[in-house]
Order: sequence, then structure tokens, then C-alpha cells
Amino acid sequence: MNIAIIIAGGSGQRMGQDIPKQFINVYDKPVLIYTLESFQRHARIDAIEVVCIDGWHDILWAYAKQFNITKLKWVISGGETGQESIRNGVYNLEKIASEDDIVIIHDGIRPLVEDAVLSDVIVKCQKYGNAVTSLPYNEQIFVVDNEISTVQYIPRETLRRVSTPQAYKFGRLDSAYHEAFEKGIGIYGSSYANTMMVELGERLYFAAGSDKNIKLTTKDDLELFKAYIKADKSTWLK
Repeated sequence: MNIAIIIAGGSGQRMGQDIPKQFINVYDKPVLIYTLESFQRHARIDAIEVVCIDGWHDILWAYAKQFNITKLKWVISGGETGQESIRNGVYNLEKIASEDDIVIIHDGIRPLVEDAVLSDVIVKCQKYGNAVTSLPYNEQIFVVDNEISTVQYIPRETLRRVSTPQAYKFGRLDSAYHEAFEKGIGIYGSSYANTMMVELGERLYFAAGSDKNIKLTTKDDLELFKAYIKADKSTWLK
């Protein structure tokens, strides 16, 4: 079984809106529903769990019914941090998922995840036990040594930028979250499942990514998302 955990527990303060950014309507549809539709239509996704901000559970269930998100099976509360939210989602599956089931973790505010990206992360996880969506890094990276100058750069060929979706075999993911929270490893700051796994000594494997898979953090990101949607609509109308 392939289960998606969609993380939608944030308040989205940087967006400067009155409601959480994952529930902002774009062309009469919440951002989170665009994300869920990508998983709903993918043939290899069997079930969806959403880790949702408190106070919005019933609204999410209503939206899921309205937009026919039939694969949504569980809505649970998030934590104080992103890692706590992922942990809650993983722990909720302990009596549901088997050791070898694949769990795909994805940000609810990345609504443009493509079928090919989802397919590759699942295939790579089946082969290696985990998979992290990634892309080459195309800019030059320099190391700051005194705030205003540098004498060192990092060859960009040695770098990859990663995002979600990320996929892991459930048994290893579950044990890793127990270990991480018991020992305080890889759970602070901007840590995510992938960085936690590396801190616990896990080797990660790269899967295909897409520049279209943007994260909606600011108003500019939202406008870019709207542009993508309009472009797609224009294509559909041809």
C-alpha cells in the first residue's frame, strides 16, 4: 500500500492572509485541494492522510466531499513544528500500515506536484527503501568568511536541492521518528524527514524533481501559482 501524508499544519503567517495559506482560494478552489487532487488522480496512491491545523478539520472534510477526494481517509492534528506534524502523521499509521508500505510525505502548499514526480519517488523507494525529490543546483555557491567577501566556493556539481514529495518504507520511517524524538536528533529548527534521516545515519536516494513544484510561502509564490494555473487553462482550451 502507498500512503500519502500531506502536511498542512502551518498557519502561513508570511503570506499575510487572514486564513492559513493552504486554505486560500485560487479560482474557487483551496490550495490544499489542488495538492490533494494530484494524489487523488495518481493510480499508485492508495490512501491519503492530512496533518491539518486545528480548527480546520471539518472544513477540510467538507472540501474533500465537494471536490471528490475519495482517497482521504484520515485527518489529524499537527504539532508545534513541522517535524512534530510529520511525526504525528507517521504515528497515526502505526496500526494501519505494514513495514514495507511506502509512505510519501508532501507539503500541502506544493500544489503542482506532477504525476511523473510522484511515480519516480515511489519507484525509487521500492528499489532503495527511500527516495527524495531533487534537482540539480544551477547557481554558483560561495562560502562567506567575513560577511563581505569570500575565497571559497562549492562546486555546484556536488549539490542537489531537494523538496517534497519524499518517500520511505513505513517500518524504517516509524522507527526513525521514535529514535529521533527519544534522542533529540534531527528534530529542531528547519529539520524535515530527509535531514533527520541523514542525521540518523541513513543514506538517501535521489528521485526526479520539477521546477514547477513550487512551495507557496509568499504572495509572489501565490501569483506564480496562479500564472501556472492560467497557463494550463489556456492549454486546455486549445
